Amino acid sequence: MRLLSRYFIKELVLPFIFSLGMITFILFVNFLLRAVDRFLGKGLDILTILEYLFLNLAWILALSVPMAVLLSTLMTFGRLSEDNEINAMRASGISYLSILRPALTFGLTVGLILIYFNNFILPDMNFKARLLSGDIYRKRPDMNIEPGFFLDVLPDYSMIIGGKNGDMMEDVRIFSKKGKESQTSIHAKEGKLDVISNAFVLTLHNGEIHELELKDFSHYRRIAFEKHIITIAADDLLLNRRDSSSRTDREMTVPMMSKKRQSYEKRIQVVEKRISGSFFRVLEDSISPGTLNEGLLIVKSARDSIAQDTTLSKAALNKKNRKLKTLERQLNNEFNLITSYVKSRNKYTVEMHKKFSLPFACILFVLLGAALGTMAKRGGFAVSTSLSFGFFLVYYIFLIGGEELADRNLVDPAVGMWTPNAIFLVISLYLTLHTVREKAPIQFTLFKHKDDK
Repeated sequence: MRLLSRYFIKELVLPFIFSLGMITFILFVNFLLRAVDRFLGKGLDILTILEYLFLNLAWILALSVPMAVLLSTLMTFGRLSEDNEINAMRASGISYLSILRPALTFGLTVGLILIYFNNFILPDMNFKARLLSGDIYRKRPDMNIEPGFFLDVLPDYSMIIGGKNGDMMEDVRIFSKKGKESQTSIHAKEGKLDVISNAFVLTLHNGEIHELELKDFSHYRRIAFEKHIITIAADDLLLNRRDSSSRTDREMTVPMMSKKRQSYEKRIQVVEKRISGSFFRVLEDSISPGTLNEGLLIVKSARDSIAQDTTLSKAALNKKNRKLKTLERQLNNEFNLITSYVKSRNKYTVEMHKKFSLPFACILFVLLGAALGTMAKRGGFAVSTSLSFGFFLVYYIFLIGGEELADRNLVDPAVGMWTPNAIFLVISLYLTLHTVREKAPIQFTLFKHKDDK
């Protein structure tokens, strides 16, 4: 049996490496074509460009590994079935489940490695990729200027333009930042921003300069010009490697996200306690409604009860109604706040489940790929690729849909992220059961040769 396990592992490893390389290359090329404009023409050295591409390789690998497991399993079992090796093993008394055991071990090993990768390597690489991308973005501000938006990355100056015609900016307005002895504002009909080794060069045409002394506002100067050149020293034009403790959900490990979830849980508890205190002050009852509609119904019931109370004077009745109206407004605000906190909490919960649901899919894809490969009896690249791509596309659609529903508070995060695995587990077990019984529920007639019977 050990010999059989080594044989299957050996048969799986090479197709897995090939599949992983091919899928990663396709996804990487697609990313490169979309991201090439981020660093072209920005004077970046080749090492910085390679680092940027390498850091973005992390999320590509996290996506391509499960698909590579499915494709390699399909290729391996399809080839073994095509060469009648599986039939020979069965004829010698080896059950299909025994044949499947080494492949499951392989899928489990890859899944565990992917869990470690998703929890400790992927977050840091995503974080560093975002920081580097931001630094590259700021290195050439002339490429980032949009009409109607302030540009604040220039040292000592803020700038806004009214339009853009190629490299030429139109209706340029420049304002000096705080901390200067005088306030300077410049308006020009046209202008162009160039970058040299250690400075920005701003060439303006047909405009005016207005200067005002800020000390006593007694000196004002206005200068008209046909051409005006501003050289702005920028010693940090070389790529500034920033550091920040602020991370998004995809840049955090599970412990980090767990702390974030706990912080939002505490915020929700504080709001719920505040709501309960408001009910006690107004109705003298520490009610804690679970939903906004429930709270509004309680307020409505209290308003109806007060209206029927004949012992209250008109002034007392108006006072109580004002308190109820204030409570009603507070309920709307507080439950909107709770909804916002729940969405933020769910975002981190979804990402936590995602770090484990995708690696677990490696085991499911082994079951699925083994059954499909055995039934198809074809280990060719075209057959395996078409089947694996189709199933993985369906799985990924379910995964993205579940993530979207969970982010919108429509389903529980665990349900949203594990439902695709549950569906594919049922499909995989169904196909595996029929493969064990040697009764194929799917006929792969399109993939058979004419001489197959």
